[in-house]
Amino acid sequence: MDPLALTLIELGAVVFCLGLLARLAGRIGMSPIPLYLVGGLAFGAGGLIKLDGMHEFAHLSGEIGVILLLLMLGLEYTAAELVTGLRRSWQAGVLDLVLNFLPGAGIAVWLGWGLVGAIVMGGVTYISSSGIAAKVITDLGRIGNRETPVVLAILVFEDLTMAIYLPILTAILAGVGFLGGLQTVGIALAVVTLVLVVALKHGHRVSQAVHSENSEVFLLNLLGAALLVAGIASALQVSAAVGAFMLGIAISGATAHSATRILEPLRDLFAAIFFVAFGLNTDPSSIPPVLGWALLLALATAVTKVLTGFWAAKRAGIAVPGRFRAGAALIARGEFSIVIAGLAVTSGVVPRELAALATAYVLLMAITGPLAARFVEPTVKAFRKSARKPKASEPIVSLEA
Repeated sequence: MDPLALTLIELGAVVFCLGLLARLAGRIGMSPIPLYLVGGLAFGAGGLIKLDGMHEFAHLSGEIGVILLLLMLGLEYTAAELVTGLRRSWQAGVLDLVLNFLPGAGIAVWLGWGLVGAIVMGGVTYISSSGIAAKVITDLGRIGNRETPVVLAILVFEDLTMAIYLPILTAILAGVGFLGGLQTVGIALAVVTLVLVVALKHGHRVSQAVHSENSEVFLLNLLGAALLVAGIASALQVSAAVGAFMLGIAISGATAHSATRILEPLRDLFAAIFFVAFGLNTDPSSIPPVLGWALLLALATAVTKVLTGFWAAKRAGIAVPGRFRAGAALIARGEFSIVIAGLAVTSGVVPRELAALATAYVLLMAITGPLAARFVEPTVKAFRKSARKPKASEPIVSLEA
């Protein structure tokens, strides 16, 4: 068969199946990310049907999907909100980093994957899924809850940490020396600082540069600027995803709201292909040997995320149910964890088993997170209610004479 025809047939079938999976996820009230990963596993190496015609397209589309994911995440925040959130949440953010980075790093060291594997797996287990968390908070009607700003502040801290972590990881995976690594980190910090300063003082000018009343022109300006900035960032050995994220921060006001609306369909399409592409490169037969480790990591880091949210919400004076809601909202892992694992596996520096462990782990956490957020409040209320009931052995004191 003609290679072009084969690519079109495979791509059409995959995109159509993604639509069916997204519909199923919506009906059962969960994120579609785990279903996309399962779909990729089914059609990749060692899966039910191997797709050979769409690998190159899937790889490029996946890169664009990551860029759009991070661009739209940046659009959710203004520079002022980032700075304010950082000031308020840095203590909770540091606790979050320590509690959730160490389990992944420890497992990697135990499995003999070395320092690079530890840095990769630490990032995979550390970063919560902002997309899943935002969707869960919206779907459960908790946007106006007192604990929601606490959750968002921690997510902002994580995103800023990623702006520093990803360039470091990229340099390590590329085998850059110590001095080269310091240079990469310096460039990353300089870029982040510069963008924040520009966004704070001249954000309206950046918005004006890409804005247009014509939706076609607006879309082309946005997409072109995102790809251009991502490419330049990558050339400077700063992650392309971070470049897109910082561009999103620099765009503010009505332009940011319009950009979110116009880019959302594109982001959903390319992000879905990214998750499928990751699954395509993972052999399903490699998952069972690491499933036990994935379950152990899932249990440990679910507890550490709840502890992080509980502590942060307690410092903000929020009642016990709200503290548990905050912790449960942070449990889910998703897009960023897969991005980190994808970068590592593509470089060839870490073993393929790491991709299998990351896939199994994200599948577990992307399913567990929304369920925990949904059921944590009734569970806590039922537990507290049962704790208040007098035990059968305790005498009931009568107030009658």
